[in-house]
Amino acid sequence: MSTSKSPTSTPSQSTSFPFPSIYSFPPFFTRQPNGQTWTSQLSLWNSLILAYCRYNRIWRIDLNTAIEWDLFNNRDINRSLKLETCREILDSMVKKGDAEWVPGSGSHAAKNASAIIYWRRPEEWANIIADWIDSTGQKNAILTLYEIAEGDLSLSQDFRGIDPTILRKALDVLIRRGQAQIMKSADGEEAGVKFFGNQ
Repeated sequence: MSTSKSPTSTPSQSTSFPFPSIYSFPPFFTRQPNGQTWTSQLSLWNSLILAYCRYNRIWRIDLNTAIEWDLFNNRDINRSLKLETCREILDSMVKKGDAEWVPGSGSHAAKNASAIIYWRRPEEWANIIADWIDSTGQKNAILTLYEIAEGDLSLSQDFRGIDPTILRKALDVLIRRGQAQIMKSADGEEAGVKFFGNQ
């Protein structure tokens, strides 16, 4: 059972995202040596990355390409974030549960090159999907992951085009709650997900 290709959603060179004022402050793009200042800077970057990814519907950040995005490059003030600083920020997000490194996503020298960004946590997506199942009358229906992420009924949903890894984690939450079950074909392949609606 497969979904559409996972979108890294490369934003255009100039997005209409409303950057906060801190984005125009040159030191924001330099790792601050003072521990307390760095902690504050990490928090600001965490919030900015989550907001930017949500606005642009970005599910993953690949550092090899994302380092060139306007998110990490303010061309108006000629400042950009260094790759290693960006990796540190994503590491911090991983520790907080706001991101997750994709295993094997980098070379030996740079093992962490791609991260899933949780601008909504899997538990939140599970709630949204469960509500959608109820509101669209799909209780007891069997849907493929593709139908959930890309089907006609999900056109206006926040989870439209959701990354397959995030979708799988959200479905695991629903399965643990007894609200969904993986259905298998006669040959043991996954055929879809059966939903039981809100309990």
